[in-house]
Amino acid sequence: MTDSPSTTAAVTCPPSATHGLVAASGFTGFVGGVFLLGLFHPFQNIAYSALAVMACTALGVFVPDLLWQKVQWRALSPEAGAGDWRRALTKFAGLLGSLGFLALLYWSFPEYYKPDPFYKNYWAMLSVVLPVWLVLALPYIYWVDRHMPEPHDSLWQMGCFVTVNWQEIHLGMLGQHLLGWLVKGFFLPLMFAYMCTDLGKILSYDFGRIDSFKAVYDFTYLALYFADVGLVCMTYLISLRLTDTHIRSSEPTMMGWITAIICYQPFYSLISRQYFDYDSGGKAWGDWMSGQPELYALWGTLILVAAVIYLWATIAFGGRFSNLTHRGIITNGPYRYSKHPAYLAKNLSWWLISMPFMIAASEAETIRHCLLLLMLNMIYYLRAKTEERHLALDPVYVEYAKWIDAHGLLRFLNRMPLIRHLASWRPPFGQRPLGWVWADGVSSKGAAPENAAGQAGREKKAKRKAENRT
Repeated sequence: MTDSPSTTAAVTCPPSATHGLVAASGFTGFVGGVFLLGLFHPFQNIAYSALAVMACTALGVFVPDLLWQKVQWRALSPEAGAGDWRRALTKFAGLLGSLGFLALLYWSFPEYYKPDPFYKNYWAMLSVVLPVWLVLALPYIYWVDRHMPEPHDSLWQMGCFVTVNWQEIHLGMLGQHLLGWLVKGFFLPLMFAYMCTDLGKILSYDFGRIDSFKAVYDFTYLALYFADVGLVCMTYLISLRLTDTHIRSSEPTMMGWITAIICYQPFYSLISRQYFDYDSGGKAWGDWMSGQPELYALWGTLILVAAVIYLWATIAFGGRFSNLTHRGIITNGPYRYSKHPAYLAKNLSWWLISMPFMIAASEAETIRHCLLLLMLNMIYYLRAKTEERHLALDPVYVEYAKWIDAHGLLRFLNRMPLIRHLASWRPPFGQRPLGWVWADGVSSKGAAPENAAGQAGREKKAKRKAENRT
């Protein structure tokens, strides 16, 4: 069944949480930061250089966002309420508890304390960021608290837990808060380690070597994926209500988490060689086309185009990118044409790079490689569908998804029976997630969707006042 013309015409694309010019400004800041580092080399430690690039990116995003888009007043009220230092101190205790939660995990898991120095740059970055963060945190929390329509947020919930004020705790909000910090704690060290490695390669690159299409391809491919991890490092580090980049909600299901984290190290390396080894024993694209320079250039260009789309999808988020969390619905850039442009581009690039469909050893081996890559594609399909299910709790995303179904670049696929069902299917929650509330207590439209903690707190206070009067 298809929508009637009148219904389709009535669907409008909601505005994006990040303006396209703000996203472009952030990318310009990123490129400018790398360029200045290449000119002056002010730091010996690559971690400090990476942190400087992240600072330039943040300025590029948040200066226009705050001064032009006025994003600070989306989640906050311009009118300050009465200050409450006790509540602010509770939230500060919640921040310390959140950091302690991650510190306990880092201390517990060998991945983070093993002799391998993979995360050494992450620890060096934290040695700079954490002291500054802790000095600024309390006055920032106090100011934001005064401007919040509902100040009893998930950070306050964490503070109540840390200070053993358990009668005020709402487990749904507390669980969402911890999930959000778990996302940061897992992805930030991984992305920062990649960023430092790639930044070192970029800053020491011998541009005199770029004398052929292969050299152009190699550098461009490196630069595109370096930009991707560099941009997301800033977004994982800076998640603030002041900049409207705070976490609204985190993926609440095990299926959503598993399909996401198995795509990243160290989990991917544990299963890839046993279950998704689609490119071993075969030739890569460069081997197949080494004797045909025109076809080599065309095929390499197609791979780079896919990588550019992948990076464009990251740029479009501005300061809001994050796996497994909702930090604002993006509806511009490549998301104007598809709900999952990054996944489409990345999975297509794997077929172009590995070319598993080319017969190398035998027909059976070729079929096996194709099936294994299709299995990996299916993981990303499930990942996309769990994201849709999560984001569809926000009515803005529902409106956006309807618009894409009617106007998206691949809307013609909806006429194909099997693909139509695959495109529209989402794994059911079964029921609304137990104890579900948004972590910030406020929806992207500014309405409180289900702030049970705030409501419970008000009811308790009213009950105490009634008891005092009697």
